[in-house]
Amino acid sequence: MSERDRARADRFDEVADAAARAFQLLPAGPEDIAPRGRERPRPARRISSDPDSVERDLVKLVLTLVELLRQLMERQALHRFDAGDLTEEQEERLGTTLMILHDRMNELCARYDLTLGDLNLDLGPLGTLLPPAEPGTPGSAPGT
Repeated sequence: MSERDRARADRFDEVADAAARAFQLLPAGPEDIAPRGRERPRPARRISSDPDSVERDLVKLVLTLVELLRQLMERQALHRFDAGDLTEEQEERLGTTLMILHDRMNELCARYDLTLGDLNLDLGPLGTLLPPAEPGTPGSAPGT
């Protein structure tokens, strides 16, 4: 096992241990507490964490937040472009920065076998966290 593989395995173990400790701190809900007069309480319902997927799920959550912020910054930049608040040099620098950030997001997604579309959380009746991107626009997933 190489040094890099050993370090990665250690990191997986640390993440799994941290998740296990966090789940142990979850308080029992009202449905987990036995009613009065009942002798044997039910076991508390806990979220089961799979050590193999904890890191990937955590990375997915972090990348989702970064993608949300990237899209908000992109929209703010477009508003500033439209309003004419920026000099030509500022526009160029901001555009370059946003393109680099988009490329880094794609690299990180590829590293963890994710697409930008995977980062869009479904919020149930509220819709999705990220607005739908048009095909070919920065931030859109291939095939969407």
